Amino acid sequence: MKRFLSEEECALVSGAVAEAEHSTSGEIRIHIDSRCPGEPKERALRTFHALKMERTAARNAVLIYVSPSDRKLAVLGDKGINDVVPDGFWKDVCGLLSSRFASGQFVGGLCETVSLIGSKLKAYFPYADDDVNELPDEVTFGDIAGDDAGESGL
Repeated sequence: MKRFLSEEECALVSGAVAEAEHSTSGEIRIHIDSRCPGEPKERALRTFHALKMERTAARNAVLIYVSPSDRKLAVLGDKGINDVVPDGFWKDVCGLLSSRFASGQFVGGLCETVSLIGSKLKAYFPYADDDVNELPDEVTFGDIAGDDAGESGL
């Protein structure tokens, strides 16, 4: 798979994740997939579980899933988030990411989207001084959501 982001761009995006997580106890990850056969939300769900994102203590992880080659994306929040936020909570997040990607602003779009997620989650999952970073901030790549990755509801 041709790299969608350079090492320097990955560092910028990872830095945006770390910064956003200093305003919320929520955990944010970004995964760039090589292909997205079918619906992106279903593929993102399998990726979410393959990355073991459901293991956060408060079930407050968010996955930004992108398949550039198929021009698909999804944003998923775990059960702890979805139990407390209103319907349509992710609509503006997906809209921002889609519009930035449509204009070729991939790194900026990811960074802005991460920042928006952090600010939105702050109201429901504020940062605490004893917060532990439960998930890596680095961008992950490739096909990690095979058919046997498991599927349980979020």
